Amino acid sequence: MEQSEVLKRVIGILTEAGEMQRQAEEDTGSGDLDTGGGMVTTLLNETMPHIAIPADASVEEMAVLVGREVGGAVEQLVGAFTLAFIALAQIHDSGQHDVTSADVLQDLALRAEELSSDDEGPDNSEGPA
Repeated sequence: MEQSEVLKRVIGILTEAGEMQRQAEEDTGSGDLDTGGGMVTTLLNETMPHIAIPADASVEEMAVLVGREVGGAVEQLVGAFTLAFIALAQIHDSGQHDVTSADVLQDLALRAEELSSDDEGPDNSEGPA
């Protein structure tokens, strides 16, 4: 999965979590804060690689293989959550009270979409850039 797609999915999870929090605050406890778990599970299932471990692999070989294969996916996820956190923290720390977290996430999603479009452009030499 491309990094821009992972970032967009992370933004979706954060946006959904923010909305669930707002609903829970409005409904004073009747909101179900666990409903976002399905989105996280889906993202993990789509991001984590499928690993074929040879039947004769030792425990050490399995650990190296799993670490190498899963490491890249974990880096993608951590990178996306870190980028979103930094964007939100910068707005918070700057004291801009007229910008909501939803605004920040929407802007970040638009930038991720631009990155995604830029990634596709050079590969398609015959199409418009």
